[in-house]
Amino acid sequence: MLAAILAGNGICRSALAVTNPPAPPANTIVVLGDSLSAEYGLKRGSGWVALLEQKLEAEKISARVVNASISGDTTSGGRTRLGALLMQHRPTLVVIELGANDALRGLPLNLTRDNLLAMTRQAQQAGAKVLLLGMQMPPNYGREYGQRFADMYVDVAKTTRAALVPFLLKGVADVPDSMKWFQADRIHPKEEAQPHMLANVWPALKKALQ
Repeated sequence: MLAAILAGNGICRSALAVTNPPAPPANTIVVLGDSLSAEYGLKRGSGWVALLEQKLEAEKISARVVNASISGDTTSGGRTRLGALLMQHRPTLVVIELGANDALRGLPLNLTRDNLLAMTRQAQQAGAKVLLLGMQMPPNYGREYGQRFADMYVDVAKTTRAALVPFLLKGVADVPDSMKWFQADRIHPKEEAQPHMLANVWPALKKALQ
């Protein structure tokens, strides 16, 4: 009877069907980084963060990725920006890829460490897990400084119980023929290096999402 009335009034069943909106992603990942994550010198969509989005989709992991990376950013810049990002996106995971520009600018290691520590704790207090992406300095910075710089990430991760990838550029910058992976500036990895970078990040990131 109802069907006949609806049909008589030119109303079809499909018009009355309620379309349920898609469920929001189970995870929101904010990547807070510098040029290594901001696709510096690369075509859009070819950086490791973009590849991460594709990987999550392929693995059928429900997650939204917010790439909040800015070329040239330091840990001080990231610390300044983090609060607004936490409020806006309510991430379940914050990936911090900062510190290299601090060293390039000759900033004190204690300042870099304090900023990394503060950002990690701030994200954790907001309810997010944290994954630190460590960096290493070239040999010309001196062995002692290089070791202290690498240890800084380990120390922050241990202090805060955050997850850690010891070296984002493992297999790219620490191999004999490393220059083949870098752009002409010898600082920023080429497109061909981006899958290696994602491979370094992926195991720890996937574990953090679980």
